[in-house]
Amino acid sequence: MPRSFPLEHIRNIGIIAHIDAGKTTITEKVLYHTGRTYKIGQVDDGTTVMDWMEQERQRGITITSAATTCHWDDHRINIIDTPGHVDFTAEVERSLRVLDGGVVVFDAVAGVEAQSETVWRQADRYSVPRICFINKMDRIGANFERCLAMIEERLHAKALAVQLPLGKEDTFEGVIDLIEGKAWHLDGKTDSKPVEVAIPESYNLKYEEYRRTLIERLSEEDDDIMNAYLENRSIPVSDIKAALRRITLANKGIPVLCGTALKNKGVELLLNAVIDYLPSPADMPPVKAIDSRKGTETIRPASDEAPFTALAFKVVADPFVGRLVYLRVYSGRVMAGAQIFNSTRDRKERIGRLQLMHANRYEDVEMADTGSIIATLSLKNTFTGDTLCDASHPVMLESIRFPEPVLSVAIEPKTRDDRDRLGEAMQRMVEEDPTFKVHFNEETGQTVISGMGELHLEVIVNRLLSEYKAAARVGKPRVAYKETVTCPAEAEGKFIRQSGGRGQYGHVRIKIEPLECGGGFQFVDKIKGGVLSKPFILAAGAGIKEAVETGGVAGYPVVDVKVTLYDGSYHDVDSSELAFKMAGSMAFKNGIKKAKPVILEPIMRLGVVTPGQFLGDIIGDLSSRRGHIEAIETCGDTMTIRCLVPLSRTFGYATSLRSLTQGRATYSMEFFRYQEVSAEMIDSKEEGAAQKG
Repeated sequence: MPRSFPLEHIRNIGIIAHIDAGKTTITEKVLYHTGRTYKIGQVDDGTTVMDWMEQERQRGITITSAATTCHWDDHRINIIDTPGHVDFTAEVERSLRVLDGGVVVFDAVAGVEAQSETVWRQADRYSVPRICFINKMDRIGANFERCLAMIEERLHAKALAVQLPLGKEDTFEGVIDLIEGKAWHLDGKTDSKPVEVAIPESYNLKYEEYRRTLIERLSEEDDDIMNAYLENRSIPVSDIKAALRRITLANKGIPVLCGTALKNKGVELLLNAVIDYLPSPADMPPVKAIDSRKGTETIRPASDEAPFTALAFKVVADPFVGRLVYLRVYSGRVMAGAQIFNSTRDRKERIGRLQLMHANRYEDVEMADTGSIIATLSLKNTFTGDTLCDASHPVMLESIRFPEPVLSVAIEPKTRDDRDRLGEAMQRMVEEDPTFKVHFNEETGQTVISGMGELHLEVIVNRLLSEYKAAARVGKPRVAYKETVTCPAEAEGKFIRQSGGRGQYGHVRIKIEPLECGGGFQFVDKIKGGVLSKPFILAAGAGIKEAVETGGVAGYPVVDVKVTLYDGSYHDVDSSELAFKMAGSMAFKNGIKKAKPVILEPIMRLGVVTPGQFLGDIIGDLSSRRGHIEAIETCGDTMTIRCLVPLSRTFGYATSLRSLTQGRATYSMEFFRYQEVSAEMIDSKEEGAAQKG
């Protein structure tokens, strides 16, 4: 069966940015101009295509990434619109894992904001080529040059301006194309096309300066441009675009465009840049994988003729069509109804219907070929991060790593009927959201749900109550404290029980040592000379791991610790795996008391943007929250405060900030790291809110 689009004519891109930069608005304009929709939705009215969830329309923010497909200039563009709020960063993570390119959107007034840095680092992690779009050029305070400088300074990227704004703030009327040497007038009317006009004389010097800078910076990274530049030859437009494309694909430079999506200025030129500079699947290096049979590294080229290989990056429980699994096909083809192999779970699955997604609507197709982003039904045992492949050529792709949740709340059903409904709803949401965790605390008898922040948990609870009709009582947020050790210690654990018949005997000696931050838990077997048999060693390790997860001295999970089992003894008759599991747990609990344990609390990086007149009040409030000010930046009358604050002190901060600044300040927050906190700092209020275990 022939391809509907050549591989070189496909673009898989994501729209990523800080919250309120205008991602969803840009996507709406793109869908309209490409003929995918016939009416432009508005975020403020809750009528956008991509923000289809009820929670998104009520709050005016993107919560879950939404996929769609459109066509421009004989190219197919698969778009994923991602959230900008830090609580939903997992949606950005899994989207970037499967995308080939990204459009990073910046607010022309705020420039590079806190979450902009986070999504940029995520894109760096997956080596995603990017172009930048500086949005909202019509706002008071918009500053194109400042945004360019911030991209260079904060993101350590080579910003290559390919456009200059014509006018600024309320006089913004178009852009100058630095490559083609022409100006485009943009009147902002819905169906108007960019109109080519002469570059105004007042902009000639600025145009010459910026174009010369662009050529110089391109010559630093591209030999063809350097040779032409040194020989003082005229460089054709096609050669400049080709060089800029090579530099973009190699992540050596970032083309920067500008406009204002809300007023329909610059979106069509942005689409042209997506086609010109962002990669097709054929431009990307072959995806690396592990051969499941040999355990060696192999590759899968982007070709329909290669064995089928795909990554499941999203699971959605759709109330109308059922369980949808989103796939990125890296190689080969798959037909609806075909049998495939889940190498992650070592299970065979059968593909159901294949669907091209358009937010929450879909279009059935018979086949998904290389480069496709597709959704399918009937994959009951496939979850986020699983590899799907040809059973005769099994491979394993790199999975997707997600951050651990930092906030928890207790939740309990109101009636017995609600218990089953709530359990089923939470199971579905765990499958959808890898950063949502459910845990039953045996000590308190409570069901505890954990997430990435206040907003994340609030949205989840609202979905449980409204979408799944599960009536429940919800407790207050609880901080996910942890423990670690600060010095080495040795300990032993003996489990001896005698009750008439066969008894229980297990005895181990261990050494506990601290690891660097982020080291997790390591168990090392240093038993020599057959002192203990392998089953007893494994059982002791399981007991130690269970004790680590159950909690240390204060009852919080222990992290960044290495436990070495180096000695022990057994009884020929009475020893059992259960006895050694108990002995391992006892040894760890005895040893951690000697290893000078400390409590760790999650620290958040907070960015506050405020008018200068409120600076003193905000700093005073942050100090009362144990905030550590890192920097204060000034831009006109606007001040940006960057600081570190314990998560436990951020509850209710949105309300407090609005009160202090008459609602004129905004803030963003992201997880930074876990940090030691002295015992006296955890007051009774925090202890009551903290989730043990």
